[in-house]
Amino acid sequence: MSRRKQLKMRKVGLEHLEQYNQLLRYVFQVTDRELHQIGWEEKEMIRAKSPILEQADVLGWFDDDKLISQVAVYPFQVRIFHKTYDMGGLTGVGTYPEYSGQGLMHKLLCQALENMRNRKQSISYLYPYSIPYYRRKGWEIISDKITFEINDYQLPKNKRVSGEIERVPAESEQVREAYERFALQTHGAMLRGDLAWNEYWLWDTDDLMAAIYYNEDGEPDGYVLYWIADEIFHIKDMIFVHEEARSGLWNFISAHFSMISKVTGNIHTDEPLAFLLEDADIKETISPYFMARIVDIEMFIALYPFKADTADRKWTFTLDDPLLSWNQGTFILHISAEGKGEILRTSQKSSDKIDIQTMTTMLLGYKRPDYLNKIGRLSCSPDTVDMLEDAIEQQTPYFSDYF
Repeated sequence: MSRRKQLKMRKVGLEHLEQYNQLLRYVFQVTDRELHQIGWEEKEMIRAKSPILEQADVLGWFDDDKLISQVAVYPFQVRIFHKTYDMGGLTGVGTYPEYSGQGLMHKLLCQALENMRNRKQSISYLYPYSIPYYRRKGWEIISDKITFEINDYQLPKNKRVSGEIERVPAESEQVREAYERFALQTHGAMLRGDLAWNEYWLWDTDDLMAAIYYNEDGEPDGYVLYWIADEIFHIKDMIFVHEEARSGLWNFISAHFSMISKVTGNIHTDEPLAFLLEDADIKETISPYFMARIVDIEMFIALYPFKADTADRKWTFTLDDPLLSWNQGTFILHISAEGKGEILRTSQKSSDKIDIQTMTTMLLGYKRPDYLNKIGRLSCSPDTVDMLEDAIEQQTPYFSDYF
């Protein structure tokens, strides 16, 4: 009997926890040395992954009883232009090399996406190990990560603010409260539950700290998560809901002037940090970050908030999806004057064409319809481009590490 005929796809349960962890460690090359550097032991790492198998949808291929390929989908929620979407967070993707080339991951992804659709998760996010691979499966880039390095003498000068800073333990409830206030009003931010927070903290050192900015009314309007090592102020994440909170947090960072030689970190917005500094000659590196794909176009559009206009709008187009048949075909998008969208399958012919990757990055605001049309990713008339420009909000999604 050939090896291929012995393989079976099925759900990965708690009884497979050790195998699940072993495959993760092999694929992502997590060594014992790296675990010890952050204070982990092997058994602790295994226990830390048990909530995933309890709460996430984890699928795998088995060779008899041996787990040889797997994918996990976390049950998350994200904010998209002030609407809350159920989202499938794809992670834990891996196959042992001796089983590669058999199409196992392709079948796992198809099944995982079908399961997402059944759970009403109309969009999926992931952090890619290979952008070309996931593009071929229907995902597309939707955010950038800007890594920066600021020398101590380039830190911003103190600005007067009405609020105050409080240092608290990184995993405190105050941090969660600040993040929830931020996430509810921020495009692209995830609403973190216990599972998401557990994953968010998983690889952090014990030196991680938090500084929260409170406004005059005692409400948390932002925070910076950081640690200091070798005279470097490392920023894990910084969030703020308005400019004063941003200034207050940078006041706090600049107060470490005598202790540090530089500040390093990441930001996930569409505005580079350099422009905001008096000495803008800093190092910034922009790289693609998260990818997303619409799982079910009809379900996604039903919730999507288009911009209002004086009249109803309509667009007939052909959509292509490399994996999902329910996203393939010709559709009519109706947008009411109030901004409510509805999409219906039609037998009409249309010369307008778009694929699911382009549709995803366009509707999430990462790339504009005019630009996508210019580079040949969106095929439609100039009038349609203008209509889409007017109908879709323009705001790059915020993203932070969460798996």
